[in-house]
Parts: sequence; C-alpha cells; structure tokens
Amino acid sequence: MQMRMATYGDVDIVCGIIRQAQKRMHDLGIDQWQNGYPNRDSIVTDVATGAGRIMCESDRIAAYGAVKFGADPTYGRIDGGSWLTAGDDYAVVHRLAVSDDSLHAGVATEFMRQVENEARRRGLASFRVDTHRDNAYMRSMLGKLGFTYCGVIYVSDGSPRLAYEKVLRR
Repeated sequence: MQMRMATYGDVDIVCGIIRQAQKRMHDLGIDQWQNGYPNRDSIVTDVATGAGRIMCESDRIAAYGAVKFGADPTYGRIDGGSWLTAGDDYAVVHRLAVSDDSLHAGVATEFMRQVENEARRRGLASFRVDTHRDNAYMRSMLGKLGFTYCGVIYVSDGSPRLAYEKVLRR
C-alpha cells in the first residue's frame, strides 16, 4: 500500500468513501459524522491545503485522511487530562475513512503507520488524534498502535472527542 497526496480528481471517490463510513457509523448507532460533516467542501479544502492523503492498493483508493503537521486549534483545550508533550510539534490525522471493500485489511493501521513514519522523519515530538467515544474500532486501533488516552477535546461544533497522543521523541 502506498500513500500519496490527494488531488482534485480524487474528490468524488473520497466523498464516496466518506459516505460509506458515515453509513457504517449510522448502522452501528454512532452519531459521529451524522450531521453532514465531513462533506465535499471539507475534502476540497484538505486538497487545497495539502492535508488530504490517499492510501492506495494497486490503482484503487482504499482510504482517505487529512494529515497536518504542527499546531491544530482543535487541540488547544483538553479537559480531564493533559497532553503528553507540550507545544505545537506534532502530527494530526482527521477524517480517516476506509472504503467498504478494504475493511479489515489493515488499511487504517497502515495509514497511521505511514503518517507516524513521516512525523518521525520530520523530527516531530508526537502524533495526536481524536475520535468519538463510541468509535470502538478506532479506539482499539489507537491502543494497538501505542497511543495513550489523554483527555477530552471539543470539535468545532462543540461535540466532545476522546483525545490520544503517541510520543515520538522525548
């Protein structure tokens, strides 16, 4: 599997993958991503800012995520705990979604590993991510990848999310 930057030509396929993930969450009773977010505008903005990343299997898009290196305003406030590292020296993944036909194949795990490797190459102190409290799959994957639960952050609409961090360097 290879990761690459998303392009405007990928937007329709990525939006389809996001819709698949939204349906899976809905079917599991998880209210994450059930309010019209992420949407086409989110993905187009990710592409425009260079944050959109695609995980490919052969020539097929298997997963999408938005990757940022540096401070993320969403992580400025954390309740019920604290970050393991200080400052804005970290990587972040948002909007990670895997296509229906790539589920349970380790695609999300590989996506996260490749982001971690890039963060290490950049010399960043840590890797942060957040998820909905009911997203058991994501929480389990984060535990297996060595992330530590740090507290609760709040996304732009005020909804709480469980926040995790993995220290990459001390």
